[in-house]
Amino acid sequence: MQYFVSLCGWQQALIACTFTWAMTAAGAMLVFFFKNVSPSAFSLMMSGASGIMLASAFFSLLLPALEAGGEFSYIILTSGFVAGGLLIVLTDIAVTKLNLFSSKNARSGAVTCAAVTIHNIPEGMAVGVAFAAIGGSSAVIPAVMLAFGIGVQNFPEGMCIAFPLRANGCSRFKSFFIGQLSGAVEIVAGVLGAVACTFVSGILPFALAFSAGAMLAVVCSELIPQSFENGKIKATLGVVAGFALMMILDIALG
Repeated sequence: MQYFVSLCGWQQALIACTFTWAMTAAGAMLVFFFKNVSPSAFSLMMSGASGIMLASAFFSLLLPALEAGGEFSYIILTSGFVAGGLLIVLTDIAVTKLNLFSSKNARSGAVTCAAVTIHNIPEGMAVGVAFAAIGGSSAVIPAVMLAFGIGVQNFPEGMCIAFPLRANGCSRFKSFFIGQLSGAVEIVAGVLGAVACTFVSGILPFALAFSAGAMLAVVCSELIPQSFENGKIKATLGVVAGFALMMILDIALG
């Protein structure tokens, strides 16, 4: 742990984003052992991840952004938050237009894979920006918790891609390869986000709020709707439990 603390922000982000990618790969790897995943288990994983990401967006991104925003923090945070949310909305619209060019099965796999990959970009940036915010100091707990929350959320995302591809006729290896590949973009986005904020420190509050807005939009547009498809009560409990877990950890360890 001491070695990790001694690293600079972009190096910490590289390690953290490698972990989030590994969680995506772990989820996709289940395609080698199972034919499918029960809807109930999938719902709990997605709803729990939703709660974790909501708490991470607030405690690990918005609160540090507020502290670093200065006199005009309300303008900086609001504009960054809205911009991050709009990015996800616009990418969702762009991904949906793939329906015009694909057959039904190919469309389903392409849209899911593209959506997850695109959404992983701001998630990776969020991790990178969080580590840039601490500037390589010992106060790494909030950033580590954010990476942990995104990693937990990435586990079912890897399954979301791998299992439908397998059901549509892809080999187990190809399904796994494409599934894990969607998480690799987070490594690049995380390092770029950390480097940008390190060398252009003035953009840090905006970047933190931007990442929070993007994460909130991902949760609302993708995770919560999917988790609620298989039962309102279980999904609600999962969201509350995930949020409470991250809140307790942040307050106790932060």
